[in-house]
Amino acid sequence: MFHLADPKDIKEGKITDVYFERTVKIIQAKGIDRRVTAEVRASQLPASYPWAVLAGLDEVLTLFEGIKAKLWAMPEGTFFHSFEPVLVIEGNYSDFAKYETPLLGFLCQASGVATRAARCKKAAGDKLIYHFGARRMHPGIAPMIDRASFIGGCDGVAVSKSAQELGEEPIGTIPHALVLLVGDTVKATRVFDEVIEPEVKRVSLIDTLGDEKFEALRVAEELGKDLFGVRLDTPSSRRGDFLQLLKEVRWELDLRGFNKVKLFVSGGIDEEKINQLNQVADAFGVGTWISNAPVIDFALDIVEMEGRPFAKKGKCSGTKQVWRCSSCDSTLILPRGKRAERCSCGGEMFPLLKPMIEEGKIVKKIPSAQRLRDYVLEQLQNYSLFFSDRM
Repeated sequence: MFHLADPKDIKEGKITDVYFERTVKIIQAKGIDRRVTAEVRASQLPASYPWAVLAGLDEVLTLFEGIKAKLWAMPEGTFFHSFEPVLVIEGNYSDFAKYETPLLGFLCQASGVATRAARCKKAAGDKLIYHFGARRMHPGIAPMIDRASFIGGCDGVAVSKSAQELGEEPIGTIPHALVLLVGDTVKATRVFDEVIEPEVKRVSLIDTLGDEKFEALRVAEELGKDLFGVRLDTPSSRRGDFLQLLKEVRWELDLRGFNKVKLFVSGGIDEEKINQLNQVADAFGVGTWISNAPVIDFALDIVEMEGRPFAKKGKCSGTKQVWRCSSCDSTLILPRGKRAERCSCGGEMFPLLKPMIEEGKIVKKIPSAQRLRDYVLEQLQNYSLFFSDRM
């Protein structure tokens, strides 16, 4: 058997921490249920990130559809900061208590993946980023991880099922296994070319057996204009100065008229390596760095009880709204009902938390993955990777 939760069990609130089940039992036995307002926020972001990307909201709405509660949230794909509420729930506590565990799980992991993807895309500039990290995580959640990486800014994903759900074509080249089975890089590329449908771009893996420079020249001379690119997945023990290796391959290809052949890089790629190599590389396959991204450590806390501000120590009570400037993207947290004035830069402020569910009915549908990705990329232009950077 595969160790996967049944979607029906998630929807019925069976995938939850036991203390929520016991609390609901006590509430019902003693008649002490209350109408509460709870907010979801992260008091800090991983590795001192200055921002993160909200993802996983589509599954939260699926979870809460039919639940007697109201839900407000930032639109999926929105950039947020620490201490900003990204989601607010209002309802009787017993109606949604058991859903806290899956709700946080949906948001924490998907947001972490989307954030790492966005950071990689920012580091890459106008170069392509593909997500190759499914093999590093449980296959049961591969579509979720691929979706989060795609809306976070990746240009494509490798898993066929994930790509199908996204409405995209899967991205992939040639594995080392094919080169080893055939016994030669050029022959492996040629059989790929002979068998695989012509609309799939021909990208040859050139680091399996020989020197990358000479293998690149061999496949370029063999396939000519049909060769779209070459991929370097050189083992770390053989990389040496990887940037110089890429420059050498680029030089030799250009010298012989193969300047249209793209250079793809994969294997242990992270945002730092992307920043180092993007002066030469045309595309990056990023795996573990994205799929194993640190989660966004969201927490859910009650902030109002029967319409009155009430929260545990360390939390600010009362329902809140997050306002963002349309000009400079700065944000402001205010009590709900209090409207933000114009930003100090002169820009108009607009509210980020919007109605998503009204008494169990979804009132705002999640846009397509493509539109969400466009939304993320639009915001990404105005955000820096580090606090010290200025746009």
